[in-house]
Amino acid sequence: MSLVSFVLRASQQTTRYAGAGAPVGRVLTSPARWRTRGVKTQPAYEGHVPLNWFEAGFLTLGSAFMSLANPRRGDMVAALGDLTSGPVLPRLRDAMLASAEGREILKDRPRVNSETVDMNKLAQLPEGTFGNAYVTWLERCGVTPDTREPVHYVDDPELAYVMQRYRECHDFYHCIVGMPVNVESELALKFFEFANLGLPMAGFAAAFGHLRLTHTKRERLFREFVPWAVKCGSSAQSLITVYWEKRWEQNIEDMKKEFGIWDPPEPRWSRPLSEAKAAAAKRAQQASA
Repeated sequence: MSLVSFVLRASQQTTRYAGAGAPVGRVLTSPARWRTRGVKTQPAYEGHVPLNWFEAGFLTLGSAFMSLANPRRGDMVAALGDLTSGPVLPRLRDAMLASAEGREILKDRPRVNSETVDMNKLAQLPEGTFGNAYVTWLERCGVTPDTREPVHYVDDPELAYVMQRYRECHDFYHCIVGMPVNVESELALKFFEFANLGLPMAGFAAAFGHLRLTHTKRERLFREFVPWAVKCGSSAQSLITVYWEKRWEQNIEDMKKEFGIWDPPEPRWSRPLSEAKAAAAKRAQQASA
């Protein structure tokens, strides 16, 4: 049984125990903390999993351990992000509320996946636009926007959306700064995100993720990428306030100037840019046929 399954089963058993269907005598004689726990187990939104302090603490420690042991466990990484983001999410929401673009995002609540974003249409945009650059980046990295875990453990629905928005826009951050998805580039972007957004999960990944790198890669990370990430991330506009989907046709270099972003040191790509551009062009031709 996985760690998440264990916590979910415990939560469900507690809910049934203190629910309306439980014998009155058992509910009245149960410890007060469990009676309180039972009152707070109604989900606030689809997919929400309410946790008491013990469950949250247990899952936080377990997901932190599993994230370090196996960073490919997206469910554990996402759970740790949910459980540690509490103090920061209200500040990110306030930043969005202070921005006209951010307020529009909170009103519309757009989602980013292959059903909501027309990749074929973006591929037909002129080279140099953000939309075309995004499709080219997806082709070059061999990824899709459909791999982001949903938020489960943030109790407030609006704050849960802010967390989901960050998670689904992560690839846009990769695209705008020109970073692939290998380990060292991902860590560099985590340093950038921590400086820009302050999310504890990004700081956790930045602090411990480099231990998995070779000495040579770790040395380059801290010598070249970390100084860029900290300086650029801390001075750039808060990227949580950007309505990316309304900027597809905008020139990506103009966007970088607007946000205060400059290029990082040259990263290590696994696929040549020319191949990715050819794949994006082929997609555009097929879409227009």
